Amino acid sequence: MKKLLAVLLSGTLLYACAPAVPIEPTVDVNVVRTSAASTVMAEFTLTAAAFTPTPQPLPSETPTQQFLPPTETPVSLATLDPTQAALTPDALCDDYSFDLATLDVTIPDGTPMTPGQDFVKTWKIKNTGICTWDTSYKAIFSYSSPPNERMSAQPVPLASLVAPGQEVEVSVQFKAPTTPGEYKGYWQMVNGKGIPFGKKDFILVVVIVVQ
Repeated sequence: MKKLLAVLLSGTLLYACAPAVPIEPTVDVNVVRTSAASTVMAEFTLTAAAFTPTPQPLPSETPTQQFLPPTETPVSLATLDPTQAALTPDALCDDYSFDLATLDVTIPDGTPMTPGQDFVKTWKIKNTGICTWDTSYKAIFSYSSPPNERMSAQPVPLASLVAPGQEVEVSVQFKAPTTPGEYKGYWQMVNGKGIPFGKKDFILVVVIVVQ
């Protein structure tokens, strides 16, 4: 009996002194699957990021060429001198000029007159137009000083035709006013239609002094 107890006691002591055997923890299968899936997804994301192709610019669309109609080059027009007559048919046809040295054929400016005296003023002018003057061309009253003093003027018709480039004498019959003083009359040529022509610098002037 004592031997049996001694054996049991010895066995108990030996068991107590023996090192404990570690117990392996129970593995959760769902946790393992989730962890593995996360690892795979992470690796896939990194791989995809590493191989993401650089975006290439899209080719721009070549614009369709438009064919425009040719434009005409603007032609520069010459500026007309404001002192020149307008380029109307009559202006191209009729024009005249004169030489101051030979303009006054009779009654030079400042000629003294007696009250009511009759006289004929004659000017020499040149046809510088392109039309021939006929006998309907004449000098007509334009203005005067004092105003509206025509001195009973009567234009004298041309005696013959006047071709371009020719000179002609143009005359007007006058009667001196009865009141003493200086009188100036300004006259201009007109054609057969009654249209005045000639540059403003070529006005025909008669100046008398009634004493």
